[in-house]
Amino acid sequence: MAAKLLSVACIRSGSGGGRGSLSPARPHYPSMPNYPKAAISASSDEEKCIQESETRALFSVTGMTCSACAASIEKAVKRLPGIKEAVVDILNHRAQVVFCPAFVNEEKILETIEDAGFQAELIEEEINERSTRVCRIRIQGLTCISCSMTLEYYLVAMHGVQKALVALSNEQVEVHYDPRILTHNQILEAIEDIGFEGILISNGEDIRCKIHLQVEGLQTENLITMIKNSLKALPGVQEIDFEPELGKLTIFYDPDLTGPRDFIETIQSSELGNFTAMIFPERGGRKAHREDEIKQYFRFFLWSLVFTIPVFLMSMIFMYIPRINHGLETKIINMLTTGEILRWILTTPVQFIIGRRFYIGSYKALRHGSANMDVLIALGTNAAYFYSVYSVLRAATSPSFESTDFFETSAMLISFILLGKYLEVLAKGKTSEAIEKLMDLSPETATLLTTDREGNVLKEEEIDSLLIQKNDVMKIVPGAKVPCDGIVVWGQSHVNESMITGESKPVAKVKGDVVIGGTLNANGVLHVKATKVGSESALSQIVRLVESAQMAKAPVQKFADLISKFFVPLVIVLSISTWFAWFSAGKLKGYPKSWIPSSMDSLELALQFGISVVVIACPCALGLATPTAVMVGTGVGASQGVLIKGGQALESTHKVNCIVFDKTGTLTIGKPVVVDTRIFIDTSPQEFTSLVAAAEVNSEHPLAKAIIEYAEKLRQDEAYHVWPEARDFESITGHGVKAVVQSKEVLVGNKSLMLDHNVTISQDAEEILAEVEGLAQTGILVSIDKELHGILAVSDPLKPEARQVISILKSMKVNSIIVTGDNQGTANAIAKEVGIHTVVAEAKPEKKAEKVKELQDAGNIVAMVGDGINDSPALVAADVGMAIGAGTDIAIEAADIVLMRSNLEDVITAVDLSRKTFFRIRLNYIWALGYNALGIPLAAGILFPSTGFRLPPWVAGGAMAASSISVVCSSLLLKNYKRPKVLDTLDRQGKLSE
Repeated sequence: MAAKLLSVACIRSGSGGGRGSLSPARPHYPSMPNYPKAAISASSDEEKCIQESETRALFSVTGMTCSACAASIEKAVKRLPGIKEAVVDILNHRAQVVFCPAFVNEEKILETIEDAGFQAELIEEEINERSTRVCRIRIQGLTCISCSMTLEYYLVAMHGVQKALVALSNEQVEVHYDPRILTHNQILEAIEDIGFEGILISNGEDIRCKIHLQVEGLQTENLITMIKNSLKALPGVQEIDFEPELGKLTIFYDPDLTGPRDFIETIQSSELGNFTAMIFPERGGRKAHREDEIKQYFRFFLWSLVFTIPVFLMSMIFMYIPRINHGLETKIINMLTTGEILRWILTTPVQFIIGRRFYIGSYKALRHGSANMDVLIALGTNAAYFYSVYSVLRAATSPSFESTDFFETSAMLISFILLGKYLEVLAKGKTSEAIEKLMDLSPETATLLTTDREGNVLKEEEIDSLLIQKNDVMKIVPGAKVPCDGIVVWGQSHVNESMITGESKPVAKVKGDVVIGGTLNANGVLHVKATKVGSESALSQIVRLVESAQMAKAPVQKFADLISKFFVPLVIVLSISTWFAWFSAGKLKGYPKSWIPSSMDSLELALQFGISVVVIACPCALGLATPTAVMVGTGVGASQGVLIKGGQALESTHKVNCIVFDKTGTLTIGKPVVVDTRIFIDTSPQEFTSLVAAAEVNSEHPLAKAIIEYAEKLRQDEAYHVWPEARDFESITGHGVKAVVQSKEVLVGNKSLMLDHNVTISQDAEEILAEVEGLAQTGILVSIDKELHGILAVSDPLKPEARQVISILKSMKVNSIIVTGDNQGTANAIAKEVGIHTVVAEAKPEKKAEKVKELQDAGNIVAMVGDGINDSPALVAADVGMAIGAGTDIAIEAADIVLMRSNLEDVITAVDLSRKTFFRIRLNYIWALGYNALGIPLAAGILFPSTGFRLPPWVAGGAMAASSISVVCSSLLLKNYKRPKVLDTLDRQGKLSE
């Protein structure tokens, strides 16, 4: 808990004793927990700086001639500290940069662009975070990567849309838009105009607490208005939406002031009328939508089988049964047979009713000038069907023409594709199981306790967990799940937090400890006071983080996007060329007539090859190669307590070859204690520490806390004590503190602080300081009235796994470096103990970022591992920022990777999981490209001249469906990921040491 309070203290002016603390403005990276107002006393200016820690700037750039120019500008800008995002639009000659003003400003960005060789000027246009909203929409009709690229292209072109991310793997789109220009309803309408159906999942306001209620009895506008006015009269109610057709009331509110039970009580009050209100039953949702889609495809497939199986039997089997064949070959009109009529009748519903979805998809794609998988399917099946119709009609009008139809090709092709889509949707549903499991962690009900002022329990009541309000006291029995984030107010137990943090060992909980919603109470009864409910809870934040991660594209996805632009047109050209080549060769007698099967002529043989080329080509496999692997990888990471923010973080992490570690709280436990005191002046330890504690009491730096705790222990015999008043308190960043106590000037800090204030350090003091630092302890010097009075030796124990983790990273060819604000001696001692050779000590926050940039300039891909506040400039500057020890407060706008446990082993897990995920992505690409590279020539008949082998169109269609399934199943193998076995050995050693 002390570590968390430290995180808040570091953003305050004058805090920290100066030993590695940051400047007053809170950096953007990473976000930290919201604490009670009493715990933070920041000024209004500082609070404003915190709220506006992320700024957008738009620049006009001239001199760009190609994409390489844009890439060089992006690279140069991203090297600056505090840059979160830099996007260069070469077509409009603009660059948009998202940055933290605490570390960089517009002038520096302008200078960097100009240093890169281009002219730039700032466009005075206010684009800040508050003018951006993000909505997430589920898309129906998204069949392949061409569809997703078309949708993305048209959405980005809309005025007011800043960014659109389409995820083919989970059929969703995330749109970043300006609410002053657009509404989410207009975006939904645009999606419908593009040719898809959109279902709103979230409208960009879900970060606010909200509740959906079903209200019965609201039949007139007057009643609706009356209810709305009554609810708005409640403190904390911000916005109310009502959907009359569903009777659904959505209320946005401040959970500190009110909650859902207050709303239900207000609605059902007898004064207003006879109304009933309850939690709105959610019939939809991700899981329900996926199940509906699976059932729909399965139903279509079964219906197609009803018609296709008889067609297949008539075309392939019955011809070998004389009696049946005789009936099928019976002539009706001229050369038209009974079998041809039956096949025509049975195939038509498959082609135009069951296969209607492919016509719709093709029309929508072609209407917007693009071509997708539906176009290929429609071309292939139409070619087979309409040629067959032509052949049948010609046979009916000719006394000599013998028809050869391909009705079985059309019907079987559609059936196989539907089977493939069914299996693909089934497999894709499993890629998002991680989120579904997280969402299922919250219990449906909770036991609410009603207590009196003395805390005595008056009543127990079981309520829906969605009705929990802040400050409610909940009873958690053994074996029950914790329904919300809260603080234990009574009882003791062990809680299994593995489902949230990945920590397998149950954590002891006593009064005052924090518990996380969704965790499992093991053996004792707990009374928990709710502190975070709804979207504020750690579980909700984790779900949002994982959802965002799964929406984000990995840079490697650009490869598939580039190929897909030309894929379908190229396949159509290859198909026509194949047909023309075989047809011309047949007419010009380029191959022996014996090659042509007896049941067809050269035109029909050429047509079969052309259709096979169309239907075997599969752009879907390419489109699914990256996002499915990223979805599974980020989901697995969440289950391991490693939250990875999407494909960008995954891709960067697998390339990491250098990791920069902070010392305090990262390599060490982060709870320093005073282990020795050396006093040079004749004074009692109590009097000496009393002056030091008085100077440090205004600081919340961990070293300051250690000194105060030590001073309190020395005065245990006193029932009540107050430290002397400290006046003129000053925090000197990176050095220490200065104050006037009992008319004496007290300096507490490092050697630099003493030298800066002309305090003489004797030879004996130098030797003691060297001795302390040689023991991996921090020596804190104390000066009173310009005279050195003593040295406090503070030790921060090394984490037990630190040495082994550094050794394992070395075996993974990852170099480790320590960059710390602590003194050189202590840093060297810690480095020697863990096996790190490169140390940068006494580094201020900006120097840490400079060291990261220096390593990057040397060609390294750098990860920074730190506590997320003092190290934030370096975390932002690094290619991958890892915030360690995030605990229960998940920072949504924080690091690239959030390690939920304060455990260094998770650094290895993050790197290893990233490498395994990208190995799987590469494997997926090899399979997808290899499939098309081998399949298209086979379908075109490359082996037919030498072996007589040809690929019938319906077999080619089955192969196409199988390719997508294989890529998804390949990604699903990541679900079997196990962290390196050596970490299990570390766990066992850790348990033995405990």
